[in-house]
Order: sequence, then structure tokens, then C-alpha cells
Amino acid sequence: MRQFVLLLMLLLQTPAWGAHAYAQFGDIKHPADFKHFDWVNPTAPRGGEITLVAPTTASQYDKYNPFTLKGTAPPGLGELVFESLLTGTLDEPTTAYGLLAEDVSIGPDKRSATFRLNPKARFQDGSPVLAQDVKYSFDRLTGKGAHPAYANLFADVRGVVVLGERLIRFDFGQASAELPLIVGGLPVFSHKWGAGKSFDEVITEKPIASGPYRIGKEVFSRDISYDRDSAYWAEGLPVRRGQYNFARINYRIYSDEVVQTEAFKAGEFDYIQVFSSRQWARTYVGSKFDAGAISKQLLPNRNASDFQGMLINSRRDKFKDPRVREALAATMDFEWMNRQLFYGSYTRVSGYFPGSDFEARGLPGEDELALLTPLRNKLSPQIFSDPVPVPPSTDPPGSLRDNLRRARDLLAAAGWTVRDGALRNAAGQRFTLEFLVGQAQAPSSMRILAPMIKNLEKLGIQASIRPTDAALLQKRMDVFDYDITTVRVPGREAPGSELRDRFSSAAARTEGSNNLPGVADPAVDALIEKALSATTRPQLVAALRALDRVLRFGHYAIPEWYQSSFRTAWHAGRFGQPETRPLYYQPENWILSAWWALTPVSTAGAASTTRAP
Repeated sequence: MRQFVLLLMLLLQTPAWGAHAYAQFGDIKHPADFKHFDWVNPTAPRGGEITLVAPTTASQYDKYNPFTLKGTAPPGLGELVFESLLTGTLDEPTTAYGLLAEDVSIGPDKRSATFRLNPKARFQDGSPVLAQDVKYSFDRLTGKGAHPAYANLFADVRGVVVLGERLIRFDFGQASAELPLIVGGLPVFSHKWGAGKSFDEVITEKPIASGPYRIGKEVFSRDISYDRDSAYWAEGLPVRRGQYNFARINYRIYSDEVVQTEAFKAGEFDYIQVFSSRQWARTYVGSKFDAGAISKQLLPNRNASDFQGMLINSRRDKFKDPRVREALAATMDFEWMNRQLFYGSYTRVSGYFPGSDFEARGLPGEDELALLTPLRNKLSPQIFSDPVPVPPSTDPPGSLRDNLRRARDLLAAAGWTVRDGALRNAAGQRFTLEFLVGQAQAPSSMRILAPMIKNLEKLGIQASIRPTDAALLQKRMDVFDYDITTVRVPGREAPGSELRDRFSSAAARTEGSNNLPGVADPAVDALIEKALSATTRPQLVAALRALDRVLRFGHYAIPEWYQSSFRTAWHAGRFGQPETRPLYYQPENWILSAWWALTPVSTAGAASTTRAP
């Protein structure tokens, strides 16, 4: 009887097996019998090493568990050591193919996804990857001790059911085109990792996972290496053919941006991505670049552009009024900065989804109004009557003087006026603010913020910069202890469940969330849910445009800038790369997954004797 019931459940809730991939929107590019992705070299040689640095904040690490709130995990750990049921590809942004799962099946009502695990899948200790491990991973990531972002990410998963040794079903609270990708991206680890401990007590135990690399030589809290698993289970799978070719991947950690740059030019590591326009123009030059010993390239891509901006902590009383936040944004003279500081290399960010179809423009269209009208009593009338706000410009006919005059009027309307030489509220309290920046980025941050601070002083605002080491910076951001801080959020071709973590009222109250500006708006919550329930791309576009519009009228950020290509540099002659470049990628991910070494041993710090084509 029990077997009959199980069979009946499978027949009712899962259609026929055989889906090797899942597409949120559109068609699946590669058939079930495909051999490899287009952006790899399937016969790439294996061996050699590559040495690089973390792509963002330089920081020491203090744990081997990347899934908890406290502490810092080493760079590369999540990407190289852990795997998921499905894996994305760098030329289809909303499609994923089977990895740990060889089949995925979506329920006819789109309220469940069932995965059949590949019987070849093994953890690095040789044990098989089973359904119980998948459920254990889900329970750990959504339970006590895990980073709260995972609970937000998987909030619409109502249950996880082990149907067999290698068969598992995820039940959803609503029909969703995105949720199969979300659960398909679940990091999976062995039920033996951290068994018997609270998850936040799993700190120095090395992960038991299934990825192509395992932790190798390390100087705990500083440099770390990853060695390729010689018995890697997915070696021959089409989704892994021609990938992860380096025998060893090393990360060097530097606490100073200047020291890191000089170390790169001296050959201490092989590759770097450059985020500073000034460094790119003035530091990444010289005889080695002229001679071609170091390759300096702008890498094109079709990615959705990154959002970068200064986020204003609206939890604090002085920032609660949106007119105050709007006034602060008027003190940034981007046009002057782009000419004088950035070498004309940037485009101004306007909204939260820059350079994409999801960015609101002008007045709301009919598709947006269909979503906004039911929320009218929760929204400002301006959302319906006025074009969506764009950052004020100082290009003629605009001017900084006009922008500061407008800012002064906004502050006065919010109850802040200049008295006794300073901007004060009715109680006589002076308006002060602090920009929280990372210690490693302090020199470039000070150069950028100095002219803005002068403009703030013209309004009577006392502003300062607080450089902070990476560990303390993260702690302060986790508990929302800042006035203004800068973030860069990589763009997504189909934003979804991460929106809750960035903008929901629940995330605003959750320590460690990415809702840094403290957005707590029921209209925003409702529009996030509309985006998550979208089953077609037009529905998603309408929901995200409406969301972008409401957020921009809230003035939670001082929008900064973006560039549509990646600034990268690497030591020439050390690596080969496939002829076909992917469409949607981050440089480090592409390099580690698709490049290969031209020499059998690490060349970091040594002279190169060959030149890559």
C-alpha cells in the first residue's frame, strides 16, 4: 500500500522524466545530448596554477562556513567547493542545466519541482550525494544559525519531501517561474558536515561538498589555495567538460589597495579586476603594459548593469523624511566628477535596475498602472502624476547652484534650517552625517567624497568620512550602524527572490540582510510579490518597473555610476582562453571555469617565456 501511495503521488505531482534543464523564460538552448557549452574549449589542457585576489573587499578570513552571518569566509570557497542541483551557463541567463540532479520535473500547477539525483554524484570524501543530504542542506540554510538571506531566498518553499534515496521534491507556496531555479541553486553539502552542532558553530571544519576543488594549502585567516579533486565525480558531464582546468587556484589577500596594485605589477599574482577609473588610467600603465607583458583589456558583456550607489539609512530619525534624502542626493555633482575624476568613463545610475528593461521611465504605462492603482492609498500621488525622478544634473541648463537651492528648500520643508552657522532642526540639533567606507578603499573614497562634503557644508551639514577595516565594516553593516554607505549590486537578467532581501519590510528588521537603506513600505512588499509570481517576462518587466518607480520616489539612495565593460588585467603568456567569449558573466567566474594554464607550474612571480594568443 505504501508503495502504491508513493507511486500515485509521483504520477499526480510529477510529469514524465527527462528534463535535463529548466528555463524560466523562453527555450532551452542545448538539447539533452549536448556535448559541452559553447564558451569552453572541450580539449583544454589540465594542470598549472593561477593566483588572484578577491574581486571586492580585501579581508582576512576566520571561518570555512560561507553560509553563516558572523565572520568572513575565504574568497572562492562557495564557487569552487560547493555545487548545486542545477548549474547556470554563461550564455543563457535564465536557464539552468542538471548537475547534481540529472533530471528536473515541474508540477503541472508549477507549485513544485522534483529532482532526481545523478547516481554518479559524490562528495569529496567518496560518499554518495543523496536526497537526505539535499534536505539536510536546505534545513541548515533556512534554520537557526544560517545567514538570514537564505531564509528570505527560500521563503516560498513550503516543504521539502524525500521521495526516495535519490529523489526529492520541493513544494512551493505559489506558482512561480523562478522558484525551480532558486531551489536548483541550493548549495548542497553532506549531512556529516557539522552534524551535532548548531550551524553557526561550524567554523573551522572544512566542508564536505562535491565541487571540483577542495581546500588545499592555507595560512588560516590569510592566503588560501584550492586543489582540484583528482577524483572529481562530474569530470565527464557536458556541463563540466572543458571547465575548471587549473590544478590549483590561489588567492592572495592584501589589506591595502596600493600594496595590492604594486604586488600585481611585480608578478605576485596573475589577474585583477580594476574598479577605480583613476587607477585604470594612471596606475595600470608603464613599460610592462607597453611591452605586452601585462595585458590590459576592457571586456565587453551583455550583463544587466550593476547598481552602485550610496545608501541612506532611513532607520535613523534624521533620514526618515524622503525630502531630506532627496536633498542629500542633490549635493553630488556627477557631471563634474565624471569629467575631472573619472576620465569620462561612467554613465550615471538612475534607478535600481540600470540599463535594463526593468528601469522605470517617464510616467507609468498601462501595465504599471494595473499594479500601482490597487496600491494608490499606500503611495504618494506624485507616483501617478509626475515622471519618475532622475538624479539632478549640472549640465546646462542645470547647475550645481540650482541643485543646492532645491536641496535647501527640501530641507527647510522637512524642518531643517540654518541657525548659528549650522543646519539644525526645531530642537536645535545639528545635522551631521558620516560616510562609512572600507579601509582598503579609503584613498579613492576620500577623493570622490571630498567635493560632495564641500557641497554639504554649503547647506550647513557637517559631514565626515569613517574608514573602517573590512571585518568591522561588515559588522557595522550587519547591524545597520551607519549613516551612509556605498554598495555595488551585480545586475541580474531576471531579478527575483533576492528582492526580498534587498527591499522588503521583513529584511529591514533582520540583522545581516541586504536591505541597507531600511526600506519598509507595504507597497514595495506587494510589488516584490508581484515580481516573484510573474510567469512571463512581460509580467516581470511591469512589476520591476513599478517597483523601481516606487523606490526612486522614496529617495533611499544617492545614485552613483556604472560602466558596461569590465576593466581587467593579467600577466600575458600564462593562460589560454576559449575562442568564444560568453555573453553573461563575471570575469573571475569565466577565468576560473574556462581558462587554462600554458605552463605546468605556477608562474606568479616568475618571468613569462611564452605569449598567449
